[in-house]
Amino acid sequence: MSRNEASLQFDFPQASLRDRVIMLAGGSGGLGAACASLLAREGARLVIGYHRNQSRAEQLTRHLWETYQAEAVAVGSDIASKSGREKLLDEVAKLGSPLYGMVCLVGDPARVKLADAEAVDLAASFERNYTGPILLARDAVRSFQKNAVAGSIVLFSTMQAMALFPGSINYAGPKNALIHAARVLAKENAGSCGIRVNVVSPGVNRAGMALASIQSGKYDRYVEEGIIPRFGRAEDVAGAVRLFLEPDNYITGQVLAVDGGFSLQA
Repeated sequence: MSRNEASLQFDFPQASLRDRVIMLAGGSGGLGAACASLLAREGARLVIGYHRNQSRAEQLTRHLWETYQAEAVAVGSDIASKSGREKLLDEVAKLGSPLYGMVCLVGDPARVKLADAEAVDLAASFERNYTGPILLARDAVRSFQKNAVAGSIVLFSTMQAMALFPGSINYAGPKNALIHAARVLAKENAGSCGIRVNVVSPGVNRAGMALASIQSGKYDRYVEEGIIPRFGRAEDVAGAVRLFLEPDNYITGQVLAVDGGFSLQA
């Protein structure tokens, strides 16, 4: 028995993200806003990337300041391009502190089914759901290494990459590839450097890309039949992200399905 166990004295960090710089790529949507709010409440300094919706991103940064007095800046960028990724990292540099965390919520539902898809549809899904996120993760690792930071990366996949859902090939394929690449990246950076790479796989959630499907009634029967206890909330996902961002949290190379057990039934 360790000394801590014998004395019942344990080290539970408080305010461990205060003043740490965290990038949220694709962080202005429903899931991203929840993550940003949780991190802002804890005093993190945020760089929030958006692709097209500038007004939504700027509204979020204003809210974070007014509610939490949190430093947050919105940056328009396309992470599939080198210049877009550099734009985000340049904004981090302006804050005067090294990057500690990178959360990539970027994705595209890729609703074109395989039966109707052309090569351009598959390529577009792969670029948005795999290429951009994994290249940004690589760039974040380089930033950590340059600044000797034991940083944390959180990538986003989907429950559709965790189980076999008919009709999901164009979306689930790249997201499954992202999981494998994230685990390889975690292995490459495990050990003394302390860099951690993990994946969150949301399920049927009342925010983000699944909201439209919930509103259409597509998933009602899964709650009615007791397959899942309820639809997910943005807060569920934000809590998972926060777990992975905890400094020195002893978790890397893992995939956490935040889906109420949906993927267990598929």
